[in-house]
Amino acid sequence: MTIFKDKLDLTTSKRLEIIDITSKVQNTITNSEIANGIVNIYSKHSTSAIVINENEQGLLVDFEIFLKEIVPQNNNYKHDIIDNNADSHIRSLLLQSSETIPFRDKKLAIGTWQSIFFIELDGPRRRNVQLTIIGE
Repeated sequence: MTIFKDKLDLTTSKRLEIIDITSKVQNTITNSEIANGIVNIYSKHSTSAIVINENEQGLLVDFEIFLKEIVPQNNNYKHDIIDNNADSHIRSLLLQSSETIPFRDKKLAIGTWQSIFFIELDGPRRRNVQLTIIGE
């Protein structure tokens, strides 16, 4: 068993932004010495998320609308007294901070319509995503 670690540096441009990182994750797997295994994609930021879903433009807009409607900004949250970003923290509570995906022959084993997304909930910011690849 071999473990390979790397990170993706991202710069976001909007408060709420959905960024497809599938090709970056795939490139990291390709450049590792591991042919078969799993990759863990993890965001160590409490106002961001990692998710898998379909990369269809209308659906991505729907996701943004949903997150904004279910957790509105400036809703008299107690945490806003400190950072004015309580909505970002609450939205992240509904999502996840990591995904673990198998790969075989250096190719991600995701579905035809699946992509890996970094979701910025409190941008614009500089972020990094940790990748841990385990396999042989």
